[in-house]
Formats: sequence, structure tokens, C-alpha cells
Amino acid sequence: MESGNSNSLSTDASTNNATDWRNYRSPSQNTQNTTPVAGAPRRRSGSGTAIGIAIFGLLIGVAGCIIGAVALIKSLQEPTVVSTTSSEGYYTGNSTEFESTSIASIASKVTPAVVSIVSEGYSSGYYGMGGVTQSAGTGMIVSKDGYVITNKHVVDGSRKIQIITDEGDTYDDVKLIGADPLNDVAYLKINGVDDLPTISLGDSKTISVGQPVLAIGNALGAYQNSVTQGIISGTGRSVQAGDSSGNNVEYLTDMIQTDAAINPGNSGGPLVNAAGDVIGINTATSTSAEGLGFAIPISAVKGMLKRIREDDKVERAYIGISYLTITPEVAKEYKLPVKQGAYVYSESSSRGGAVVKDGPADRAGIKDKDVITKIGNIEVGHAGSISTLVGEYKVGETIQVTLIRDGKEKVVNVTLEAYDN
Repeated sequence: MESGNSNSLSTDASTNNATDWRNYRSPSQNTQNTTPVAGAPRRRSGSGTAIGIAIFGLLIGVAGCIIGAVALIKSLQEPTVVSTTSSEGYYTGNSTEFESTSIASIASKVTPAVVSIVSEGYSSGYYGMGGVTQSAGTGMIVSKDGYVITNKHVVDGSRKIQIITDEGDTYDDVKLIGADPLNDVAYLKINGVDDLPTISLGDSKTISVGQPVLAIGNALGAYQNSVTQGIISGTGRSVQAGDSSGNNVEYLTDMIQTDAAINPGNSGGPLVNAAGDVIGINTATSTSAEGLGFAIPISAVKGMLKRIREDDKVERAYIGISYLTITPEVAKEYKLPVKQGAYVYSESSSRGGAVVKDGPADRAGIKDKDVITKIGNIEVGHAGSISTLVGEYKVGETIQVTLIRDGKEKVVNVTLEAYDN
């Protein structure tokens, strides 16, 4: 059991069904830096010295104009980079901004490692007779030797998976390594390769609302590596995602919301920041409103990916609790001492409490009604939910958990274990 229940008080999207795809759109907010042109010197009355000064000033002015023009051209060719994080490591809003030509530069950096995924399976039918079905999605190459991440629903039920690169190379020897039991993420392996281009994994803990982003994906299953632009519209969202028929519904938490225009085939594609680093996996869109797209934070997949690559084991680390994401409303309802974090609590008595018996949290002494405020030195809620923050670690790693119990702060060490379905 690893359940992060944001409940109806803390989400604005949990009641909307979402289809299994994503992409991106939104007007850019371009900025242009210009270098001030040197001002002309003050005029002085009639002498050869004044003429000499005027000529000298004119030369300075011309030089200033040239320098300013060069600076302007350079600013249009490169992103404007300024401080992006606070001393605590959080995004401050002063991001690398998209310039008119930097989008093309970012896209050219990322798209070689973005692939189209064609999945083939069987459909059920009357009297046990069905047919062959095909679906298309998107994936990202995360290692030169062929590891690829995508959405789980892209490859569910597949008997054959084909991967097509941005350059048109086709790979048929593709294996489904495993899937995250707590999230819509799957891990694939292209066999027999060692020199593939790779994406750069960013840090989704540092994102903030209003941050400019790009999304890349196999739009409609036909337009490979379509690039669109937008912003992060919200964080910590909860949605119920399912296919167009309303089947295969999955409850997803801690999602990144974007103002994306989503199309079929974008599932599993990257959401990238202005540095070209992947901060999310495009996953779903709302069926009841435009401009509501959702992505899984990239931090949530890092621990399992590391475990697969280093130890060749498909295991998801978990802490073993159910919790409510703390919002001001939740804090007021349950009389909690903080307005963000996680409240160790289960609304279902059938589960036998919020702490899994003999699980990692239980062994560390975490109890029902504890308020967890930090995982390591990262604040829960500000940078992600417990599930996402724990997702950065491998099975067997020990993490520090800061909690509040009876008004007192306490730090415990929790050794993470593998989630068992």
C-alpha cells in the first residue's frame, strides 16, 4: 500500500476523466535583451577641441551601436539565462526564458532522443475471437544502450513493440522490462545498441507555476516529434485517467498541469524546460476543458530507473503508508499544525490503518496521525508528494523522514523496501 489521497478538497481536476495522451501549446512570452547605446557627449562651443571631442564621441556611439546589435543578435540565438533557484533549491520564477530562436535550439537538442512507439496486441471479441490491434505513443531514450521510458498504458497488453527514432531508424528487438506499480510509467529496452542519443533528466522538484515549457510527442500517432510551447499551469494535481471508452481507469496524483493542446500519440513524450531538460512525462488531458494537460514529474521515475540500470531489477521503492496531502482546508479540518506536508491517515478502515504492518514506515516507528513534513531535506508538498519524492530512491536506500507528533518534531530513518502488489 502506498496511497497519496489528495481528496476532493485539495484538487481541482480529480473529478474530470482524462484521456491517455498529451502534447503542448500556448503563446510564448518572449523577452529581448538589448545593450544600451552609448549616449552622445555634451556639445561645447566652437573650438577644434570640441570638434575632436564630437568626432571621438561619434566613434564611441557607432561602436556602441555595433556592440548593441551584436548583443541583440546573440540574445536572439541563445536563451537568456538568469538565476533559477533559491538557496533551498526551489524554482524562483526567474527562469531561462524562451527567445524567438531558442525554441528551435532546444527542440534540436531533445528530439533525437524522442522516439515513436508502435504497440501491437490482441483485442477480445465474441466467442473468444478477436483481432490484432495497434496503438501509437511516444518514448524517451535515457541511456546509450537503449533504455526507454514511456507511459504504461502505451504498452499494456502488447505482444510486440516497435520503436522508431527521429531519424527514421526502426528497432523491432524491443523488450518490456517492467512497469511502475504505483504510476503510469513503463521501462523498455532496445537490444543490441550502444550509441543512441539520450535525453537529459531534469529536476521536477524545482518547477513552478508560470515556468515556460515545451512538449514533444508523436501527435495523433502520425506527426512524429511535434513540438509545442506553453507554461506550467499548476502542480500537485490529481486526475482519473482512462481511455476514450472510459476503461482502464487509473488514479494519478501529484501531476504537473500544463496549458497543452493534447492529441493521441503524445503519451510518454517529454515535457522539457528552457534548458532542454526533461521535467515530466506527458500522460493525459481533460475531456471536459481545453488547455488542461497533465504530466508525471520526472523525479518520480529516477529511483526505479536507477535500480533497473544498475541492478537489473524491476522494483519500486515504497515507504508503506496512506496519507492525505495537506492543504489549508485539510489542515483546518483535521486541526493540523502545518499547512503543507502529508497527514498519515486512511479513510478506509478495511486497510487496517494508514501504516502497513511490518512495512518500512512501521519498522521506523511512523504512526497513524503523524504529520510528515520532509523527505531528506526536501519539503513535502512544496517540491512533490511523498510518492514522488520517495520515487527518486532505490529499494534498500535509507532516507530521513521529518515528522510532527504531539506537537514535537521528530526525525526517523526509513529503509525503503520493494512494493509488493
